Amino acid sequence: MTDETIYSHEDTLKMLDSLFREEGQWWDQFYADRDKGIPFFKDSPDENLVEYFDAGHIRPGKVLELGCGGGRNAVYMARQGCSVDAVDISQAAIDWGMERARKHEVQVNFARSNIFEMNLEPGSCDLIYDSGCFHHIYPHRRASFLELVNRTLKPGGHFGLVCFAAGSMGAEITDWEVYRQRSLRGGLGFTEDTLKRFFSDFETIEFRRMRQMDQADGLFGEAFLWTALFRKNK
Repeated sequence: MTDETIYSHEDTLKMLDSLFREEGQWWDQFYADRDKGIPFFKDSPDENLVEYFDAGHIRPGKVLELGCGGGRNAVYMARQGCSVDAVDISQAAIDWGMERARKHEVQVNFARSNIFEMNLEPGSCDLIYDSGCFHHIYPHRRASFLELVNRTLKPGGHFGLVCFAAGSMGAEITDWEVYRQRSLRGGLGFTEDTLKRFFSDFETIEFRRMRQMDQADGLFGEAFLWTALFRKNK
């Protein structure tokens, strides 16, 4: 029987986690059918990520990708010469990413894990990238998320973010309402001001809407998403 006594702040977080669905199982089912017409199932990197490398904002280094899904961005970054650790809560997603890495003949360290249970070396990463993870983070875990990013980045390291833009995509409900409904309703939408406030300890390098891309371009891009590149102060 699970001990339901709360002794610490971490016990409180785990209790709040338990109010929601079993995330790993849900995402395993989501990734089970790879033929679904979902844009980010295509083997194409984010257009903003490619621009970061092309413009020289990001250079090859040590990368951690949070919520890597089917591995399309992790593989791209490995092809640019990065050493990539890619994490997702879904084993089905991790398996897909490993297949893609073999297909492209690159090395990516894929791991199935809850990001809040990882043992990460402080100051070890040049880049942490999140394409679609943050808007699925429960409000009570945001402080832990920000602490993870800040602790793991090197001074001067970058954090790249792609998430739902309020008014175009994502649930527009209050954080309190998340707990009343016990649901993120498919992911929360954020305003520019809200995101910049969350990441106010970082320098904003670029903040814009993602460009709409045609799949023929070989890049992923949906205009209902924000893209942002932040830098940790030295």
